[in-house]
Amino acid sequence: MLRLTDLKLPLDHGEAALTAAILKRLDIDAAALTGYSVARRGYDARKRGAIMLIYALDIDTPREAELLQRYADDPHVQPTPDTNYRFVAQAPPRLEHRPLVIGFGPCGLFAGLVLAQMGFRPIILDRGKEVRERTKDTWDLWRKRQLHPESNVQFGEGGAGTFSDGKLHSQIRDPQHHGRKVLTEFVKAGAPEEILYVSKPHIGTFRLVSMVENMRATIEALGGEIRFSQRVDDLLIDTDAAGERHIRGVALASGEQLRADHVVLALGHSARDTFAMLHARGVCLEAKPFSIGFRIEHPQSVIDGSRFGPQAGHPILGAADYKLVHHGRGGRSVYSFCMCPGGTVVAATSEPGGVVTNGMSQYSRNERNANAAVVVGIDPSDFAPYDSTSDESDGGPLAGIALQRALESHAYMLGGENYSAPAQLVGDFLAGRASREFGDVQPSYKPGVTLGSLDSALPGYAIAAIREALPAFERQLRGYAMHDAILTGVETRTSSPVRIRRDDSLQSLNTRGLYPAGEGAGYAGGILSAAVDGIKVAEAVALNIAGSQVSSCA
Repeated sequence: MLRLTDLKLPLDHGEAALTAAILKRLDIDAAALTGYSVARRGYDARKRGAIMLIYALDIDTPREAELLQRYADDPHVQPTPDTNYRFVAQAPPRLEHRPLVIGFGPCGLFAGLVLAQMGFRPIILDRGKEVRERTKDTWDLWRKRQLHPESNVQFGEGGAGTFSDGKLHSQIRDPQHHGRKVLTEFVKAGAPEEILYVSKPHIGTFRLVSMVENMRATIEALGGEIRFSQRVDDLLIDTDAAGERHIRGVALASGEQLRADHVVLALGHSARDTFAMLHARGVCLEAKPFSIGFRIEHPQSVIDGSRFGPQAGHPILGAADYKLVHHGRGGRSVYSFCMCPGGTVVAATSEPGGVVTNGMSQYSRNERNANAAVVVGIDPSDFAPYDSTSDESDGGPLAGIALQRALESHAYMLGGENYSAPAQLVGDFLAGRASREFGDVQPSYKPGVTLGSLDSALPGYAIAAIREALPAFERQLRGYAMHDAILTGVETRTSSPVRIRRDDSLQSLNTRGLYPAGEGAGYAGGILSAAVDGIKVAEAVALNIAGSQVSSCA
């Protein structure tokens, strides 16, 4: 087959128009077109009222060789890439120690799944509960202001991505098409088939719950084992005669020890106590940049109208999203992050006495408000002053966690110390005055918000950068700086504040057999990229075990 890309048609075209466009573009007659399938469909909304659909199509034609030769210099006519997934190894008949996977978010889920599919029967540990029990615990915070520190938005089956928009697009380089493996497995587990071809696929929270359960059942059917409410409190490490450190297993909070020579650390970005344990154990960590800011809410209709004009509401387009960035005069970049069309702002803390915001939406994306994070990029020099545990001028590897905790506890105080979040109208924020009453936009955050001033909710440089960025965003997206839009604080967990350093073999720089992976380890940012990293690490583990087995038997 050949791949035809960048084929543009009007939004309301019929199927016959697509066929006609293919024939015209390739300059062939109908007899030469055996069939086609949609590989990707996106849209170009730069001209409101004249939105175009953009297709990538896989064409079946007996004239494939001729056409590829004719269009050899055309980047939009190429052979269809082979995206089939191929396993890199199979487990040996006798496996002395099963690999361990710590964490059952997207990264741990796919690391465990691929290891199970290769016959390695992994043991997967998660400190939280299975997804339906976890959902009940999460709703306790949202409805009753009762936090479960080990079972919440951050911890439990499915990871933080379970309570999100379920976005499945990423800008990572993926030459081996691991992302296709992720999407294919999601469809097998119950995701809509459209995620295989729409340009910005998403699933939504409710569908993610059942999909995660189905994938868990697949892992178990293949001999894998998933253990919930199993927090890892320590690593078992040996040092050989040459001074090289080797993982030998883990110790659980229950006191149980599990023996393993291969441990995948698929931590979430909020596993702060685990990061502290790793640091104490001498595992090589470093502080990494991340971002802080607020959630902003607008009526979804305002975003739809600004993005799509008279074509707003078209079923193919759905609820409009956006992606904005502003490079400020002071050198700070402010950008929108984790935009959730037709969704809600949710409480996402995992520690008592803190307020953290995040965004969530269902597959339908039909709630009244659009929300997104508006965040400022920061680096280790910004959060070093918050680290009282290190004498280093740029802080220690856990300095970002110290900054997060300081902001989250202050937001808790500003909200009234009952898990309400501090909030302010955009117009008042720009004018530098406290908000006293809501306008047309009602905040969706549960358990609730407390109106006032957000000036002290973030460091001064971040407040100044966001104040500068909002009018700039208004020039890009009309209505963005509307007076009644709501800012809710604080958004502090955009990504991990820590990187667990690894080498080209994907093992820890200084602890053999330990495989840091995914978002918490600093190697992903979102469901798809975390899942892809989980596959890559599973492959590395499988090849290492298979190679060791060959060496030991040689």
